[in-house]
Amino acid sequence: MNQHAKRRYQASIAALPPEPEEEAPPAPVRAGPGLPPGSHVFAVEEGGRLDKFLAGISDGLSRTRIKGLVEAGYVHVDGRQISDAAAKVRAGQNVEIVVPEPVAPEPAGEAIPLNVVHEDEWIVIIEKPAGLVVHPAAGHETGTLVNALIAHCGESLSGIGGVKRPGIVHRLDKDTSGLLVVAKTDEAHQGLSALFADHGRTLSLTRDYLAFVWGQPESGAGMIDAPLGRHPWHREKQAVVSPEKGREAITHFRVERSFGRDANGRPLVSLVRCSLETGRTHQIRVHMAHIGHPVLGDPLYAQGFRTKTALLPEPVRAMVDGLRRQALHATSLGFEHPVTHEEMLFESPLSGELAALAEALGGPGF
Repeated sequence: MNQHAKRRYQASIAALPPEPEEEAPPAPVRAGPGLPPGSHVFAVEEGGRLDKFLAGISDGLSRTRIKGLVEAGYVHVDGRQISDAAAKVRAGQNVEIVVPEPVAPEPAGEAIPLNVVHEDEWIVIIEKPAGLVVHPAAGHETGTLVNALIAHCGESLSGIGGVKRPGIVHRLDKDTSGLLVVAKTDEAHQGLSALFADHGRTLSLTRDYLAFVWGQPESGAGMIDAPLGRHPWHREKQAVVSPEKGREAITHFRVERSFGRDANGRPLVSLVRCSLETGRTHQIRVHMAHIGHPVLGDPLYAQGFRTKTALLPEPVRAMVDGLRRQALHATSLGFEHPVTHEEMLFESPLSGELAALAEALGGPGF
């Protein structure tokens, strides 16, 4: 290259704008390098999808893991919990992600008190309190019924029904109380699984629930045959859907008693006995809401009925307003023992706040 060409080349290089520095990920407002267990807050510099933003600033967290943390309630944007990983974030917002401590691949036994109704070498019948999660899941890795059962039963539960659900053949929602059977051996697990898969249609199985519902169904008894599937936009809810999109779900109900009257003479609250012919997630709660009589205290399916508490006299109004659970209780459980073939039936009457609610509803002034 001659001197003139060299000078022209150097001049052209000098005229070019400087190369941009490599863009660094948004700096955390508070957090050390990486994402160890704990809370970390990051400032958003460029808007976009929440999961993509978190994937760009988190070390060692996959998109699947991030989605799980978001859906389990571990992510907040400007202090507001976000449950949709595809939600949009804007520049200037702060995103907090809590990374929980790693958990063991297998649940550990925990000294959680259990109300044991019956136990033999093959099965155990538990009366589950409201508030107790049945088996470990995202956000509830410890403190579950499974953790309590492992401590109670020891090695006999090992490997039965899967690592995370040893011995579990059916479950109750976290805030539903009542009777639940657990298998302690493989033979019992296989027999009980067949019973619950059959739902009492050809085999011996009885599952009755008591529910306090708003209003009273027009017919004193009936059957709700409505397929259930995932709610189209609310990930925590189930919904009545078309047969093509859902699974068969059948609930039989009978009004046991009604309480109070509104201005038109219609009952304000009813105690209903529900019997399951299928066992879908939230089945009774969705079906009763579907016919216009949701369960009292249900945070998912009875929100539109909150104003009805104003029609209740004290102290019933205060009790209903103070419910931190759905008023649903698994009251009867009957089946043929999977090993001895003995016919067994267990009953669990209303207790605690539901018994107090029943007494208040039937009291004077109502």
